[in-house]
Amino acid sequence: MILIALGLLVIIAGAYFYYYQKDKKEQPAIKPVVPASDGVNDKQLKLQAYERLVILAERIALPNVISRNNEPGLDKRSMQQLLTQAIRHEFDYNLSQQIYVSTEAWDAIRNLKEQNIHIINQLASILPPETSGVEFNKKIIEFIMSQPQGSMHTLVQEALSYEARKLMS
Repeated sequence: MILIALGLLVIIAGAYFYYYQKDKKEQPAIKPVVPASDGVNDKQLKLQAYERLVILAERIALPNVISRNNEPGLDKRSMQQLLTQAIRHEFDYNLSQQIYVSTEAWDAIRNLKEQNIHIINQLASILPPETSGVEFNKKIIEFIMSQPQGSMHTLVQEALSYEARKLMS
C-alpha cells in the first residue's frame, strides 16, 4: 500500500511538473538586458553551465547521493538530514549557473532537487522511527527502482543535453 501511495505521489508530482513546464512555455519570458559582448565567449560560458548542470543532476540523483553519504550507524532521522543537506549543498554550490542557462533548464534542476528532497522526507515520514539509516537508504533505492517511468534525473539530463546541442548548432 505504501509503495502504491508513493507511486501515485510521484505520478502526481510528474504531472504537476509537466503542466508547470507547459504553462511556463506559454508565458513569454522576460529577458534581462545584457551588454553586448562577443558571441563566442557567451556560447562557451553557456555550454560550460549546461555541462555543470548535467553533472549536478547526476550528483543529486538519489542513488549517487546515498552512495556518497552512506554512513553506517546512523538512524533514519540523521540519515534523512544528511541526505537532504547533501542535495542542498550541491544545489547551492551551482546556483550561479542559472545566469547562463534557460529558465526551463534551471527550473528542471530546481524541481529535481525539490522532488528528491520530497521523496526522502516522505519515505522518512512513513517508515517507523526505529528504522536504521542503512535500511532507510535501501527503501529509497527500492522506491526509485520501482518507478516505471524512469528516473527524473535522467529526464533532466536529457533535457539539458538537448538544450546544449541546440546552442551548439
